[in-house]
Amino acid sequence: MRTRRPERVAVLALDGVYPFELGIPSRILGAADGHYEVLTCSVDGRPVRSSADFTIGVQHGPEILDTADTVVVASMPPAYIPGELPAEVAAALARIRPDARIVSICTAAFVLAEAGLLDGRSATTHWHMTEPFRRRFPQVDLDPDVLFVADGRILTSAGAAAGVDVCLHMVRTDHGSELANFVARCCVVPPFRDGGQAQYIEQPVPQSGAASTAGTRLWALERLGEPLTLTDLAGHARMSLRTFARRFRDEVGLSPGRWLIQQRVARARHLLESSDLPVDRIAAEVGFATGASLRQHLHAAIGVSPQAYRRTFQRAR
Repeated sequence: MRTRRPERVAVLALDGVYPFELGIPSRILGAADGHYEVLTCSVDGRPVRSSADFTIGVQHGPEILDTADTVVVASMPPAYIPGELPAEVAAALARIRPDARIVSICTAAFVLAEAGLLDGRSATTHWHMTEPFRRRFPQVDLDPDVLFVADGRILTSAGAAAGVDVCLHMVRTDHGSELANFVARCCVVPPFRDGGQAQYIEQPVPQSGAASTAGTRLWALERLGEPLTLTDLAGHARMSLRTFARRFRDEVGLSPGRWLIQQRVARARHLLESSDLPVDRIAAEVGFATGASLRQHLHAAIGVSPQAYRRTFQRAR
């Protein structure tokens, strides 16, 4: 039985907010079995004009930012991005606790950058806004080719649906992949898209009559413990190596090798959370040659060792 209080998440709605992005934290985090209390606020407690043909009423003002464990700033169309931070927005952001996690969705990265919160950090935003962002904020290390970036306590995501990915990442980081997968099933969204995945995939749907790599991806997921090679994958798909690699990247946004590592790390995380198997056994189960290889890839993905990861999530279990 959980005894800790739910984590308080304050979602800040600014002028011109996109309704879809504003609702993502409540929908995703609200499905996490009571682990989060999601509250929506504005800079003055008054209704907020949205990017659509309606106004959004909120129940809270900026005072809830004082006690928020996580603050999410929702995005707005480019026309609503402030040239300079309005005084009331700056005052609201100043209320955020120094140890609070701060998340921006899409163009809200402009707001965090204008407030100086991204200085010297890595960040992302919608790919279409790359050049304006770089011109305004050269002090920020912008990566426009990823879905989200986690730099310490500050997370920034790309456009629209990438807000779903960063919220699922928070659930996975806070409470493990089992709960994140449960939330994804409840919300009928993909359970895992790596933050490093490309924002914009040229051909997300294969052309009519063209062979897809989807069947081969499913086949590979059922055989992660085997030493799969690009030749194996291309052979199963009945394509040449070159055609398979190109079509795979077009559909997934990653190379086959990187995708395999991503899936193996995700499976290893699940086994570390849910079983007492030794690290070397888990490495073999998911297709890493040795426990050292698993340690290397897990540390590259999330910055911790298998033992530390297991301790974190098995305490709750």
